[in-house]
Amino acid sequence: MLELRTLGSDDWPLWRELRLAALAEAPHAFGSTLDGWRGSGDREERWRARLSIPGAHRLVAFLDGLPAGMASGVPDGPERVELISMWVDPTARGQGVDDRLIRAAERWGRTRGARRLRLSVMPDNDEAAALYERNGFADTGESGKPLADGVRGERVMAKSLTPG
Repeated sequence: MLELRTLGSDDWPLWRELRLAALAEAPHAFGSTLDGWRGSGDREERWRARLSIPGAHRLVAFLDGLPAGMASGVPDGPERVELISMWVDPTARGQGVDDRLIRAAERWGRTRGARRLRLSVMPDNDEAAALYERNGFADTGESGKPLADGVRGERVMAKSLTPG
């Protein structure tokens, strides 16, 4: 059984557990690093702040009662929202968790009146790009956040959020 749960700042231990697992399992997929969120970066107030972004929507997917994935939607202007921190545990992949998280972010965006849902994906993360394309996202042609190599940037993708 697949369930989604919206998180608040008091749920920071669960978000922390999943975020650290995501950064450890798929370091190539995120702009953040595991080291940046451990050690001195691993503080309750920082995790709570991450879950307290004004207007944001944070979700955790539970598959058969166990945490299996996460995603956040954050405001990105008056008519645009952004999908960030998307990750699904490898043991839950191929079971629709990713698609449900994306659809939930789309519904949230529509309730905010957003017309567009954007995201950034690492340029070499073909598996994630294929997931997003399957869900109606396309390249925007925009320059994404520069990568550490100083040459490339993140790949920016978006989709229209039509009412309904």
